[in-house]
Amino acid sequence: MSAPMSEDRSFHVLEAVPHRLEVSPGRPRRRWSVEAKMTLVEETLKSGANVSAIARQAGISPAQLFGWRRKALETAVVRRDEPEAPLGFVEVTPTSSAMIEIVVADVVVRVTADVDQSHLVNILRAVRQA
Repeated sequence: MSAPMSEDRSFHVLEAVPHRLEVSPGRPRRRWSVEAKMTLVEETLKSGANVSAIARQAGISPAQLFGWRRKALETAVVRRDEPEAPLGFVEVTPTSSAMIEIVVADVVVRVTADVDQSHLVNILRAVRQA
């Protein structure tokens, strides 16, 4: 049950004073120049770049840097490096002891000319991922 209401139905005016909430960040928001953003975005587009590590080094959230990068790519302000060309094959006419050398980075793969194409593809993919 609720308490009975008094006959005095007056009201009080409350005065509120705004102040910073305890859960809000202690420092003000930083403003990033367009040049600084572009420098970070371009660094993320380099081959083998780790976006999260770059963001941590800059002192920002990885999500923020991913957002900047997405906007820059959508507006064509920056472009990704061209992807690597897919593996291609040429017709080889095997001879009795023909040997083929394929160089991938600093790895040399030597196979006989009669190697199965699907087996060779698996070998080359494994070399590229290593």
